[in-house]
Amino acid sequence: MPLTSSDRRQNLKLRETQMEIPQDAYAPTEDYDGKLADAQTQLERLQAQREELERQRNALEELNLRRQDFINSQLDLSERLNTALTSLERELYLSKQEIEDLEQTRKALVNHLQKIDSLHPESWPQGSVESELQQALVTMDKAEEEYDQAVSYFRGTRKGNVFGGPTSGGRSRLAGGEFRSALINGFAFNLPVILLGTIALVIYLLNSGILGQVVTNTR
Repeated sequence: MPLTSSDRRQNLKLRETQMEIPQDAYAPTEDYDGKLADAQTQLERLQAQREELERQRNALEELNLRRQDFINSQLDLSERLNTALTSLERELYLSKQEIEDLEQTRKALVNHLQKIDSLHPESWPQGSVESELQQALVTMDKAEEEYDQAVSYFRGTRKGNVFGGPTSGGRSRLAGGEFRSALINGFAFNLPVILLGTIALVIYLLNSGILGQVVTNTR
């Protein structure tokens, strides 16, 4: 049976319809690619977040180490400073005490030196040499005594080398002078007794004739 024009048109439309590819045929593939891209993007984002967290963790550990180092250094420096300050305060106290002691000693020695320098034996009146000498010996004895006390006080300290040492010959000379003065004073005190004894002996010898015989024999 021959095809009519109407049948031919229907067949052409059917063929065109069969040749057309539905758009929905590629939809599953495109959706898979999109999901894969999204998953890849999310994975990269998670990787970046993990790296950032790791970086922050390392930075925090380093910061804690630096803080601990600072604490250790702080404690060490604080201990050293406290020790130094304690030593300095003790040193200042001892130095202040030593300075005060040295100043008192200096004033005392200056006073003694002025007294000694004021002694001029060559200008003593002849009639008062004995009394002037006695007073001068007492002045020098006091000066030497205080000097020796200062040497003993500062011996063994950091200022002990300020003094050359205790006096040696001066005190023995003073002792000899004191003995000489005592001897002279004793002789002067006993002189009347000696004179009276001598006169009494002469009178006795004259009365007994012994003195006359001695004079005659001498001639």
